[in-house]
Amino acid sequence: ECRRRLFELFDGQYAGRFRQAARDECRAALGYILERNNIHRDALTLKSVGEEPHPIIFSEWSLAHGNMIKRRDFAFEELLSHASMRELPLFSDLGEDVFIPTPVREYPLVHFLRVTETTNDK
Repeated sequence: ECRRRLFELFDGQYAGRFRQAARDECRAALGYILERNNIHRDALTLKSVGEEPHPIIFSEWSLAHGNMIKRRDFAFEELLSHASMRELPLFSDLGEDVFIPTPVREYPLVHFLRVTETTNDK
């Protein structure tokens, strides 16, 4: 339901601004990103729900340059259990040590319209 509502909000704005130039590939890319990041998981077990539970993985999407996007996946359990997460800030402008999480997987740069082609996710 959440994914559907977010997609509808985007699509209304997107179609209104770009009219005939709106592309289904852009809609598919957004749908994929929403599917990867708006997830139904069990925060107590730190795993997915269903017959074959697996660790919760979040994807980070960064615009690299132009239309290219970089995806990095992070394990939720590692983010929560990291000892320095409780001690160090995530961001510092004062030169202090900070917690920088390590991704469990990095993907090559890809055009944002082709994010759906990068992997066969669970």
